[in-house]
Amino acid sequence: MMKPLPYTPAACALLWLAVAPAAQAQAPAELSAITVTADKQERALESVPASLSVFDGDMLEAQGIQDLEALQTVTPGLSFQPFGQAGVNSPVMRGLSANFFSFSTSTLLVVDGVPTLTAQGYDDQLLAIDRVEVLRGPQSTLYGRNAEAGVINIHTLQPDNTVRGQFSAEAGSRDLRALRFDLSGPLVEDRLYASVAGTWRSQHGFIDNTYTGKREDDRELRNGKLALRWTPSARTDATLRYAQQDYRDSAALWGSPAAPRATVASGTPGWNRSVGRSASLSARHDFDSGLRLSSVTAWNDFRDRVQQDTDFLPADLLHIARDHRFRNLSQEFRLEGDWSGAHWLAGVYADGDDHDLRNTQKMPMGLTQSVVNLRGSSTAAFTHWTVPLAERWTLEAGARVERDEIRFSPQGDTRRRSDWTRVTPRIALQYAFAPRQQVYASVSDGFRAGGFNVFSPAADYAPYQPETLRSYEIGAKGWLSGNRLRYSSAAYVMTVKNMQVQQMPLPGLVYVTNAASARSIGAEFELEYLVGDGWSLQAGLGLNRTRFSSFRDGAADYAGNDNPFAPRVNGYLSARYDAPAGWYAQAALTGTSSVYLDAANRYRRNGYGLVNLAAGFTFRQVEITAYVNNAANRRYDAVGYQNGIVTVYSPPREAGLRLTWRL
Repeated sequence: MMKPLPYTPAACALLWLAVAPAAQAQAPAELSAITVTADKQERALESVPASLSVFDGDMLEAQGIQDLEALQTVTPGLSFQPFGQAGVNSPVMRGLSANFFSFSTSTLLVVDGVPTLTAQGYDDQLLAIDRVEVLRGPQSTLYGRNAEAGVINIHTLQPDNTVRGQFSAEAGSRDLRALRFDLSGPLVEDRLYASVAGTWRSQHGFIDNTYTGKREDDRELRNGKLALRWTPSARTDATLRYAQQDYRDSAALWGSPAAPRATVASGTPGWNRSVGRSASLSARHDFDSGLRLSSVTAWNDFRDRVQQDTDFLPADLLHIARDHRFRNLSQEFRLEGDWSGAHWLAGVYADGDDHDLRNTQKMPMGLTQSVVNLRGSSTAAFTHWTVPLAERWTLEAGARVERDEIRFSPQGDTRRRSDWTRVTPRIALQYAFAPRQQVYASVSDGFRAGGFNVFSPAADYAPYQPETLRSYEIGAKGWLSGNRLRYSSAAYVMTVKNMQVQQMPLPGLVYVTNAASARSIGAEFELEYLVGDGWSLQAGLGLNRTRFSSFRDGAADYAGNDNPFAPRVNGYLSARYDAPAGWYAQAALTGTSSVYLDAANRYRRNGYGLVNLAAGFTFRQVEITAYVNNAANRRYDAVGYQNGIVTVYSPPREAGLRLTWRL
């Protein structure tokens, strides 16, 4: 369980001081209504029968959340595997996660219509954000493979007739320097609009290399986004987007479990020179009949180029290197409308993967390389219906039929092929027991794509089957106290079959197998409360227990063990005061329980809680913010990662100052 913080009493006192005086405030404002498109149609947040968190761009900026990984600090039920390399993230949703070598995810990432289907390239710097929607539970009915546990849907601000501009500069710990900007407006009034946004961030590392006398883990990132929007009429809207992220980092946040903390003696250079690019064309047309046709064309290209020492010694005995290129091109068409009081949606989807993979392993006996090409394709048809049954009852039902094919070509070996066809239904019943308050129950299926062990020639590149699950969920959500309090809660049970498990019996030997079945039980709670004028409170809690129902690996029996990387508890509590004079102060406490790092539950990362503090002042168009993250300087290293050979270090306390200018 999560260990208490030395600074927790102080943090709780600060939160109490923020909330207590607010009880006497007069005429508090109301929370704004929220429209979401999590189920690919526009509707009110409280009418979606699913567990859903929504963050607008202003909230993310106020909380200092500037990248995808930071979302876990404000999202119950979501976390990320500790890996230590920028640009590569494997999400953990409701206790389910995918392994890096499976080249798939359990939670799909969609940025402006562009899906990311692998942990490689699973990143975003949250520039010029309109909103982020985190949808928990199986979403394969509408989103297909690799959405078995949920979806993170990121929407960038649409350029329009409003001229918008923002520029910020930041300096902080370990020589942190960062710039962010966002500019948007019309090129032709009411017809053509454009936006451009970018960020540059550089920071020194904190891992000492006693062999070279330098820091081992410096970081540098460049990210840019462009958008061009065309509205030839009130019924037609099309947006073309392009984004690119360049990583110029040193080594990952890795070290030896036997060495002093944050210290290596490595003679092998470590670096990350990865590049991600994406583009999308989204178009929508509303017909006179009331039908709406939507199209999303998306292209995603990520090159994962890294070298990393794994023995952390002066001699080059063990290291790994990758030069992977992941490409995906997808097309989706959707048609929606109303019929006899029901709202319906139907669509078709197709995509193609083309991955060139080169994996290098340096061992004491020599250097080995695996060069493979992995191609895949998916085709699917799906539908979703929302049917009013009575004055307060609504039925939602949908299904997807998807066929996936993988073609695997190892250099100098026989080509292999495999395919699967899945049907993933979903049904939900919702009851509005009061205005703007709902309860619901749902049953849904999800799946994660199968594949080949592309770097395991000794195992004859054995294939593994798709991982499937069925989820049963009940929940409640709505508004209270004159629309000043918004709440949501959900409880679920999921059964997982053909569970994909990554095994690493020896250094350098990694493979995935359908070795287990599992059961996941949990709940999520969220609330947002405007306590009084200028005062606000936010809180969230995620509970989960995901255990193997059956799992035998040779003579070892792991039945009853916890699924790796799945915390039993995570949550957050934050309070903020915005003064009429233009200054503000906020405090946040976020934390998670311990997680195991392997199926045998031998290695783990301890639980932790972090205190983040910020204060600022706004004068006309300028805002100055000072912040301290991880104020208590808590350590939460993943000791024993990769079957005991690596420690992934947690970053230390960081303080900084940010200056923001807005048009």
